[in-house]
Amino acid sequence: MMAQASDGHVLLAKKLGGLFAIIIGCLLTGVGVTFESTVTMIFGALFLTLGAALLVLKIVRRNQGPPLT
Repeated sequence: MMAQASDGHVLLAKKLGGLFAIIIGCLLTGVGVTFESTVTMIFGALFLTLGAALLVLKIVRRNQGPPLT
């Protein structure tokens, strides 16, 4: 099933939010490693996980539909 027009804003928000979270997560993790800050590395890893989860949810939602036979 294709995404409806009303779902477009939600899917775009998940995609942009996921990409933004991954970028912030990479930056925070890098800063945490550089300055040996465990808290910053943990927040970076959490943002990376959040971003990946948002993108996976978007992909799973987009690929829902009848199986190809």
